[in-house]
Amino acid sequence: MVNSAKDYFAVTILFVINLLNYVDRETVAGVLDDVQHYYDINDTLAGLIQTVFLVFFVIASPICGYLGDRYNRKWVICVGMSIWVAAVIGSSVIPSNMFWLFLLLRGIVGVGEASYSNVSPSMICDMFTGQIRNRIYMVYYLAVPCGSGLGYMVGSNISSLTGHWQWGVRCTAIAGLIGIAILAFLIPEPERGASDKEDEEKELIIEPLEPSSIWQDLYSICTNVTFINCTIAYTSLVFVAGTMLWWTPTAAEHRLAWERNLTSTHKLSDKDKDKINMLFGIITLASGIIGVVSGTFLSWALQEGKLGLGRFKTDRAPPIICSIGATLALPLMFITILMNDDSAVALWILSFFSITFLCFNWGLNVDIVMSVVVPWRRSTAFSWFMLSSHLLGDGPGPYIIGAISDAIRTDDTPLAHYKSLVAAFSSLLGLLVASSVMYAVTALTLLKDKEKVNEEILRNSKQQ
Repeated sequence: MVNSAKDYFAVTILFVINLLNYVDRETVAGVLDDVQHYYDINDTLAGLIQTVFLVFFVIASPICGYLGDRYNRKWVICVGMSIWVAAVIGSSVIPSNMFWLFLLLRGIVGVGEASYSNVSPSMICDMFTGQIRNRIYMVYYLAVPCGSGLGYMVGSNISSLTGHWQWGVRCTAIAGLIGIAILAFLIPEPERGASDKEDEEKELIIEPLEPSSIWQDLYSICTNVTFINCTIAYTSLVFVAGTMLWWTPTAAEHRLAWERNLTSTHKLSDKDKDKINMLFGIITLASGIIGVVSGTFLSWALQEGKLGLGRFKTDRAPPIICSIGATLALPLMFITILMNDDSAVALWILSFFSITFLCFNWGLNVDIVMSVVVPWRRSTAFSWFMLSSHLLGDGPGPYIIGAISDAIRTDDTPLAHYKSLVAAFSSLLGLLVASSVMYAVTALTLLKDKEKVNEEILRNSKQQ
């Protein structure tokens, strides 16, 4: 498959929209302390903001995946993005006595994001093949750390600049309107399954004889061993990563207030809060880029036998590298928790390397999932992959850790808040072990399920 400039322009726009989605997810985290004071809510309810967002995301995901496998994916995304823009702006104008409505609108934001996150990977899959596709996915998923890092910085700094945290939240919606216009008028819908027609089997017919039912799709997905193993592994890891990204800036503010003998983080200046969010944003952005690029590069090297890895050359490389990333992050997080009273600089350095290893998997997960699912079920499969990981991963994670923090905290001083959050973080370590093990199991089943996909495509083509 020879790619044109239109393909690269299209994936650039998809990347920018993906970046905006992740910026929006973390703008609230960047002003979370202000949100807590504005609505007068505790850690449990603050964690519920992200949980409600992801619950709505989860509910909408299979619907968007189903539509993406049967209708024009570009228009599915445009409709979802329009809902996202309206909900973001709406959530930023809610009065302080209506926290429930703020929660509801942040949830509806998840409906809009579900349309994009679940459908766009299959569009990219149809535009590129082989190692080029792997690299495109790597670049595309750089939006996760870049967007998250920028979210902290954008939310906090625009809030300080305007004097209102609400502007820190609504700013992404304005850019989103431009993205919708470009996507609607300048980006074509790629041919479904085009990437599977290349090489010696150009005449393969990718579309099935008849559209499969949702129950047939679900049966196929639920009996796909590699898909299930990868989903469990990613869910465990994203529970850890999502929770840490949500609570770390707030924990850092409590620590700073404690060190300065203040009675509340509300007494910290906007400059102090901006500095924390800027620092964590830079750490997230830099470590995320290094992690995503390193994970994809190491997977390529292991798959091709490069960099002296010839004797270890294997097509099972993607899940192996994901497993290694989770394994390396485990001791670093453990040390970070043990050293919570030590130098803040040391803790930031440990956080940098922890996030780096946690990000090894971002560009590899989608390639694993797409490689073991037939083209006409990819949007559906990826939607259920995202549904499971958010429903059981970073959806409940912030809420659970916030609830644990509230339950074990003895008073409302900054020190007590900081200590209780750190203690709650220790419950995340076991999930990293589970993630590492399940990625290793995924490596064992990967090749067999990839072969099943090739056989099903060939069988479908012969029947037509």
